[in-house]
Amino acid sequence: MSTALITGASSGLGAEFARLFARDKHDIVLVARRKDRLDALAAGLSGQYGVKAHVIAVDLMTPDGAARVVAEVKRLGLEIDELVNNAGFATSGTFWELEPDREMGELQVNIMTLVALTRSLLPGMVQRKRGRILNIGSTAGFQPGPFMATYYASKAFVNSFTEALSFELKGTGVTATVSCPGATATEFSAVAGTDKSRLFAMGAMTAPEVAEQAYRAMQSGRAMMVHGLKNKLAALSVRFSPRAVVRAIAAGLNRTAATQPALKA
Repeated sequence: MSTALITGASSGLGAEFARLFARDKHDIVLVARRKDRLDALAAGLSGQYGVKAHVIAVDLMTPDGAARVVAEVKRLGLEIDELVNNAGFATSGTFWELEPDREMGELQVNIMTLVALTRSLLPGMVQRKRGRILNIGSTAGFQPGPFMATYYASKAFVNSFTEALSFELKGTGVTATVSCPGATATEFSAVAGTDKSRLFAMGAMTAPEVAEQAYRAMQSGRAMMVHGLKNKLAALSVRFSPRAVVRAIAAGLNRTAATQPALKA
């Protein structure tokens, strides 16, 4: 029986991924800040599916968060066969007015922790000649995002990093997949304040359908999964549109009542 480690597992997509792995009889390691939620999820999935469910309560916004997760995995004597780097968050607003520490924390979770966990757990997978990595990128990573500048830039990194990793892993028995959802109805969006944006007003996918699609893409070894026809068309159109137009459209979609009304592309 293989073991999957899922970050950001206490809610939203992370909890859905945990259910999918447990459903398919994978043991799971659930990582997030909120231990009470993790404990409840672990108990429920273990009871329902008969899998082992481990809980690691760590704040991945801290610089040593990834190292603490890896240390606990070693202490438990586990080999991680599948890694889902799902943890992440977004901020919205005019960049220079946002809280500096939270912007840096966003980069820590979205980029540095993802890279650190991947670098720590990937060599074992390659040595064993089996393993899968799923990183949660975003359609946001295909263009700059005024009013969500840090988030869009962080997802551009995740998209690019994972595609490159996928190529490097050819022939190793290990795969890397990046999931690129668009607007998705989760707690993530409410925290970021993006659930009131024009982008969400145009329609959002549900967490279960995004997670199921990403999970299938991961299991098939697909390098990239863009979710939904609307998102696929939008991602394609960015490649052929003038950058000034791309910036202006993204700004309009991200704008909420809390953001300033005027920004030039």
